Amino acid sequence: MALFGYALGAVVGVPLGIAMAWNKWVDRFVRPLFDLIRPIPGLAWIPMFILLFGIGITSKALVIFLGALIACVVNSYTGIQQTQELHLWVGDVFGASNAQKLFKIAIPTALPMIFTGLRVALGTSWTALVAAELLASTQGLGYMIQQARAISRSDIIIVGMLAIGAVGAVFDALLHLVEIKVAKGMNAE
Repeated sequence: MALFGYALGAVVGVPLGIAMAWNKWVDRFVRPLFDLIRPIPGLAWIPMFILLFGIGITSKALVIFLGALIACVVNSYTGIQQTQELHLWVGDVFGASNAQKLFKIAIPTALPMIFTGLRVALGTSWTALVAAELLASTQGLGYMIQQARAISRSDIIIVGMLAIGAVGAVFDALLHLVEIKVAKGMNAE
C-alpha cells in the first residue's frame, strides 16, 4: 500500500505538472489549490488522516501520496518550463502540432527533471512512511524503532535505521535503472 501511495502520487503528479506547465488554463485553475497545499508538510497531514481513516495503511498511503504528488508536480512543471523556445520554434517550422511539440520536444527535454522529481518523491515517500509509523502505527520499521526506544535497545534502533537506508537505496537504484532505460528509449526515437 505504501508503494501504491507513491505510484499514485507519481501517476497523478507528473501529468499534472506537465499539464500545468504546458497549458495556461490548467495552470490558472490548479495553481491556487496547489500553492495552498504545497507548503504544508506531509507529516502535518498525519493527524487528519488518522482522524478520518484510523491508524492503518490507508492513512500512511495518503501521506505518502501527498508527498510524492508535490515533488512530482514541482519537478515536472519546472522541466517543461525549461524547454527552450528555440526548440519549440523549430517544431513550428517543421509543422509540428501542439501535441507533437509536447511529446517530441518538451517531455524528452524535461525527462531529467521529471526523474529527479520521481527520485525526490521516493525519498519523501520513504521518510513519510517511517515518520507515520513512528507517530501512529502498530507495525513497520518506524514502529519497531519506536518500541526499541521505549525499552532502550539502541542495537534494534540502529538495525532499523540501517534497514531503512538499505531499502531506500535499493528503491533509488531501481528507479535510476528505469531512468536509464527510458532515456535510451527516447534517444532511440
